[in-house]
Amino acid sequence: MPVSELSHDELVRIYGPWTPRTPQDAARLFAGYPGRWWVAGGWALQAFTGVSRPHGDVDPSIPRHELPLLRRHLAGVLDLWSADQENLRVLLPGDVDRDSLAASCENVWARRSGGDPWEYDVILMDVVEDRWVFKRDERTSLPVEEIVWTLDGVPYLRPEVQLLHKANAPRPKDEADFVAAAPLLEPGPRRWLREALDRAHPGHPWLEVL
Repeated sequence: MPVSELSHDELVRIYGPWTPRTPQDAARLFAGYPGRWWVAGGWALQAFTGVSRPHGDVDPSIPRHELPLLRRHLAGVLDLWSADQENLRVLLPGDVDRDSLAASCENVWARRSGGDPWEYDVILMDVVEDRWVFKRDERTSLPVEEIVWTLDGVPYLRPEVQLLHKANAPRPKDEADFVAAAPLLEPGPRRWLREALDRAHPGHPWLEVL
């Protein structure tokens, strides 16, 4: 099972605890960052719906090819580790231009040192020529500037894009996020999500609701 699909309790049991963080914490961390970033995951849907729920962590997200920018930005602040399936590997600050991730790696974890709790789970998204490309179906893509919206100065992944990511084997919290967010989608985003779901996951139960 990929690390990204483990429950929070399982992550803590196997890999150690996480420091509670918020989107505002992420915004402070990314202050002055020269690349593109946004908050994804459950926090992105909470920002859209206004419906609060517990969060195991906060998920900043960046274009995959901009990881070297993030590594330089966080050098001396946080250590980054590739979380590839069940394998964790530190990304040494001095190897920014030589070290590369396996194609299967979709997450990078951050913490201050090996003795400290994890702080951020950075999600790497595929962006090709300024277009975001859905990892499970490359037929679905959007200009990268269209997948982000901003609330109180914090950029968030748009709800229809986040729900598409959550649609594969949704957990109870993903189902709850869908129930809260789906009725609030405008007709255009709702239609986009329905069409993207139909391509990537034909027969998905969310299609009936949409």
